[in-house]
Amino acid sequence: MGLISEVLLLPLAPVRGSAWAVRQALQEAERIYYDPATIQAELARLEEQLEAGEISEEEFDRLEDELLDRLETASRGSAGTGNGTTP
Repeated sequence: MGLISEVLLLPLAPVRGSAWAVRQALQEAERIYYDPATIQAELARLEEQLEAGEISEEEFDRLEDELLDRLETASRGSAGTGNGTTP
């Protein structure tokens, strides 16, 4: 039965391959999004924008809170899974 089902499902192979590629891209995007080094670089960039007067104090506080939440999520994920990719 395995061979028959493989032959019948052969037209769906491109869809399965595309789904795998999408999953891989999503995993990589999440890894980068929750990478502590990336978050710290964004925090530094945010502070530079505040000092240069490009953003207001309120906007800085809001964005800083979001970045710190991401950093906390990344820390919890790395403590629980060992790889830091699962928030």
